Amino acid sequence: MNKIIPTKEAIEKLSLSEKVGQLFMPAAFINDTEEEIQQLEKLISKHHVGGLCFFHSRASAATNFEGKKKVVVNENSFDTLKNLIKRYQKAATYPLLISIDAEWGLAMRIENTPQYPYAITLGANTDNEALVFEVGTQIAKDCKAAGIHWNLSPVVDINTNPNNPVIGYRSFGDDKNNVVNMATAFVKGTQSEGVLTSIKHFPGHGDTATDSHLGLPFIDKSKEELIKNELYPFQKLINEGVDSVMVGHLSVPALTKNASLPSSINKDIITGVLRNEMGFDGVVISDALNMHAVSKHYPIKGELEWLAFDAGNDVLCFAEHIEEGILHILKNATEAQINKSIERIWQLKEKAILNKDSTLELNDPSSLNRKIAENSLALHHGIAADIAAFKSTNFCTLTIKRFGADQTRQDILDNILEMKKEVEQETEILLLLTPPQIKPTNNFGFFDAEIDFINKLIASKNVILYHFGNPYALKFFNIEKTTATVIAYQNFKEFQDVATEHFLGTLEAKGKLPVALK
Repeated sequence: MNKIIPTKEAIEKLSLSEKVGQLFMPAAFINDTEEEIQQLEKLISKHHVGGLCFFHSRASAATNFEGKKKVVVNENSFDTLKNLIKRYQKAATYPLLISIDAEWGLAMRIENTPQYPYAITLGANTDNEALVFEVGTQIAKDCKAAGIHWNLSPVVDINTNPNNPVIGYRSFGDDKNNVVNMATAFVKGTQSEGVLTSIKHFPGHGDTATDSHLGLPFIDKSKEELIKNELYPFQKLINEGVDSVMVGHLSVPALTKNASLPSSINKDIITGVLRNEMGFDGVVISDALNMHAVSKHYPIKGELEWLAFDAGNDVLCFAEHIEEGILHILKNATEAQINKSIERIWQLKEKAILNKDSTLELNDPSSLNRKIAENSLALHHGIAADIAAFKSTNFCTLTIKRFGADQTRQDILDNILEMKKEVEQETEILLLLTPPQIKPTNNFGFFDAEIDFINKLIASKNVILYHFGNPYALKFFNIEKTTATVIAYQNFKEFQDVATEHFLGTLEAKGKLPVALK
């Protein structure tokens, strides 16, 4: 890999078109064909692209929200990723800044890599920032093992809308102080390993009911409300010192004269609020510019990229029209405007890009996940004494857990019939429940018949419920009628083990639900 030159030298040495190329961070996919890989190599070489953001495949969730393409499974994804990073770095005149979304580890994008608990689980570790610091540290080490410099995390949105289709479990919770404490610990843990972070999605994506991958969310709040809530974690973390802020695609009328212009391309919001009012002079990165909240409104190639840069973004993430974008920026921007962004970007490069190959190996997350499981397990309804009394009964264990879309509606109905027969004569039920999906679309994947069956079970039997998944899914169930409801958040083995020990009475539930179930 080419050595990184000092920032001052870069500003003097690079041509204006090379500098503009450095603003662009296109998507790179680990399951691309050889032809697609070579196309990206040529793009990097010809246009002096400044960085890459890695995704699993062109059919992965971040780029295929309509789910029209089949996701490829690659057992050797991590090795493929490492090799591609080396290959793309060779194609670059100046070292590339490599980024990825690793909110809960590289597993967010790459199979067979370490997965850590979701932010909502970490948020249940009340006053236990040390564990979240450790998560940030270990994820950063995994990033370094791959050759990644920049983890586009953490989410600092306050999730106050239980129906939020895209943030939810990715947020530390609905309490702004808890969000600040956990996000700060995650950032400091990541920084301790020399890996960059990015707090997102400015100015706050938590209280929305629209997925910005598909449409433009609208936030109808006064500026005073936004400063008190949505903007609060951003300001606190900016004051602590963060590498970058990612701007989301949101309509926030209280912060702009042009309510129809998304925050990600809105000068009032980025230059006016984030830079001038909140005092942030670090790197601003756009959320993915291919997302439909913005992309579908700008059919002229290169126009969106120019608008995003002119609004105050330094890095144009997932820009799809690089050649045209470079021409638009060269035509419209001043040299001073370009140089200011290059200065910010290059300082990040100097900070993060090591002039040697990493020999780190991936971490084993099991020990840390076990600690988090112990500290997040929450007794949400009922008391420990009732669980202890229940144990002495002749209870029946019922496990409801399925994944993927393999089962038809008829399969589910047949399964419910079998379960009804199984528990017909039982009076005490230990119910182990895992929602089919983590996101709230289509009732978290539950069929109406399943919800109805579980609620009838709760109403007619003595039920102890252990829930292994997004706690927001519990809103479909009459949990106040259970003898006890315990939230374990994840279906990892470590969380199942901890739940078992809690039921047996050898482990206390220490966690606190970080969101309100409305």
